[in-house]
Parts: sequence; structure tokens; C-alpha cells
Amino acid sequence: MRFVELLRFATGAIIAHPMRSVLTSLGVVIGVAAVVMMTSIGLGAQQRVTSTIAGLGSNLIIVSPGASRSGGGSSLVMAAAGSGQSLNDRDVEAIRSQVDGLAAVAPSVRGQAQLAADGANWNSRIEGVTPDYLIARDLVIGQGRMFDEREARQGRKVVVIGTTVARELWGDADPIGKRLRVRAVPFEVIGVLESKGQSSFGQDQDDVVLGPLEAVRSRIIGRRARGDTVQTIYVKSETAETLDRVQEDTTNVLREEHKIRPGDDDDFQTQNMASILQASQAAIATFTVLLAAVAAVSLLVGGVGIMNIMLVAVTERTREIGLRMAVGARRSDILTQFALESIALSLVGGLIGLGLGVLGAIGIAKLGQWPAAIPAWAGPTALGFSCLVGLVFGAYPSWRAARLDPIEALRRE
Repeated sequence: MRFVELLRFATGAIIAHPMRSVLTSLGVVIGVAAVVMMTSIGLGAQQRVTSTIAGLGSNLIIVSPGASRSGGGSSLVMAAAGSGQSLNDRDVEAIRSQVDGLAAVAPSVRGQAQLAADGANWNSRIEGVTPDYLIARDLVIGQGRMFDEREARQGRKVVVIGTTVARELWGDADPIGKRLRVRAVPFEVIGVLESKGQSSFGQDQDDVVLGPLEAVRSRIIGRRARGDTVQTIYVKSETAETLDRVQEDTTNVLREEHKIRPGDDDDFQTQNMASILQASQAAIATFTVLLAAVAAVSLLVGGVGIMNIMLVAVTERTREIGLRMAVGARRSDILTQFALESIALSLVGGLIGLGLGVLGAIGIAKLGQWPAAIPAWAGPTALGFSCLVGLVFGAYPSWRAARLDPIEALRRE
């Protein structure tokens, strides 16, 4: 019997019982949709983490103060990490002069400040930085210029603002040359950063004001940044290959500057963005595999449902099978027909599940505000696995149908 005729018989049998066919395929539909959505969620989360860390800057090491200490001896009390003031300008100069392979070293202090200009008010993040901050953080001036080393050293009252600050205070007007009051201290706007948009955690990266370190530290942050202390040091390596070595050298230099004895804990922290990215991606990848594996269980449940219905179909159509074998159909023809029915049910379920999975992945991505990352292999893999489920779980019912004795089958009521 020709394959086309067998396919026609299989299709006719499925169409003859539409409701049963739909319910039979439902398990495969749910399984495929769940696998596609779970995989998309995992990949979307990976991209979100990657873009967040990349937004901080490439080849970057972030040095921050360690936990502050108070008391002595057995009464030593440690506060939260980052609460101390263990970093200062001397540390910055030591790193710059003693560590090789650096693209930039940029100290920073930061705080929140109320801004006022031309009758408008806005609360924003204010950061005191040096010109190297643009290099370290991969920032670009979109309009105007960045303050230079002389202006930074003299603590000139000039600022570079983000596009959100410019829009909130001046609308569509050109802010270059305008006066901006930061906590009643007047500054001149000399530049506007190119927009970077929202970070993956919802923070507006354009809602920022950058001023010279000395000016912000002495006039804006005030007593919260005593003397020459800095809150963060951004250390940018020239290449990704030297990042680990630069981190190790930076740690050694700071331990020597702070006179930390061997075996004692550091009073600072160094964070390698590349290492954080790799660890985050590995954790998310493991979580994604776990989610996909759990979702794949429903595919197996769907396969069991197909096997159950196909066994029922063999019982219901025993006389039909006996009649067809009596008029010349071979056992291989019966086997192929029932196998095609099983595969067709799984394939249709896989197609529907793939469509629902893609729509669900896009919807979840919009709700979670991350990229709808649907891998290119999702479609072929889902459909291929659906066919495999149909073939495996339809094998036994097909074999039972093919093994029926024609005479006994014709006698069946």
C-alpha cells in the first residue's frame, strides 16, 4: 500500500474524532509551550544580566570600601560592607603608578541632590568624578564637552548631565552654558551625556549629574566624605586578558598602602565584572536547564496520553484492521498507519504548543521588561521532539495493531 494512501487513512482517522484528537494532543501542546517559554525566560534573564554588567563598563574592576570596624579586641564590631571610608586619593595614585596595563583609574563619590534651574526642580544622582570616569564607564559625550584635568583639580563648578536631567529641567532647550543649582550651589552645564536608557534593573542611567571630584566632595557631599576619601575606584584594564592580573595587582597595592598584614582581611573589596558575569550566566544557565527539564515532564505525560488513546483506537477499530488485512493490507501497512496517526497527533500538538510558547515568551518578556530571547533552535527542536514522542509512545499500539490475527479481528463485535 502506498505511503500517500496510508497517510490519507491516518489523517481521516484523526479528523473523524476531532475532540478526542485535540484532547490527545493537549499534553504535547502544554509540554512544548512550557519548554519554549522556560528556555526563553532563561535566555532573557541571561541577556538582562549581561546588559546590566556591560552597562557598568567593559574590562572593569570596581574597588569599594570594606566593612567598617569599631571597638577593639573581642569587642570588634563590623558594619555592612561598603560602610567604611578606607579608600582615598593616595590609593588612586598608588594604583595608577604601580599597576601596569591600565586604561583608566577613576575615583568617585556620589549622593542624591535637589537640582534647580530656570524655575524647574528635579532630584537626581550627583557624582564627583575625574575625566577618566568616561573611559572607565564607557560613557560618551553627546553634546558639549567633559571637564578637563585642570578643571577637575581646581574643583571648578562645572557639570556634565544626563539626558533625563536635561529634559526635566530645560525640556527641548539647549542646556549647554545654563546655570544649574545643586543644593543651592551654582554650577555651569558644559556637556550632556549620550543616552544609555534604563538599566535592566529599572534604574534610569541618564538621570545623573557628573561634577569634578573636588567640587562635589567639598561643596555637595560635605561632611559625609571626609578629607580625601572616595567611595569607589573604577579600575579599567586595557584588555580582557589582563583583567585578572590587574585585579590581583590592585589588591596587592592596596594591601600594602593600607598596611594590612599577611593573613588579615582586606578593608576593601574588588569586584571583577567579567567574573561576576560568568558566574551569573552559569547560575542562570543551570536554572534554565532545570526549568526546561521540569517542563519536559509534561511532554512525557502527553506521550502517555497518546499511547493510551492509540490503544483505545486499536480496540475500537479491530474489525476495520481485520477487514483491511483480509483484502491485502500487510502488517507493515497497519504498523505504518497507526505510527503515522501517533506522529501526526504529536506534530500538530507541537506546532500549536510552539505558537503558544512564542506568544507566552513575548508576553512574559514584556511583563518582566527584558528581551524576548527565543532561541533559533527552539522551533526545530520542539517539533522534532514532538515527533519523537509520537513515534516512541505510538510504537506499542502500532505493534499491537499489526500483530492482530485477521480472522480473530473479523470475529470481533
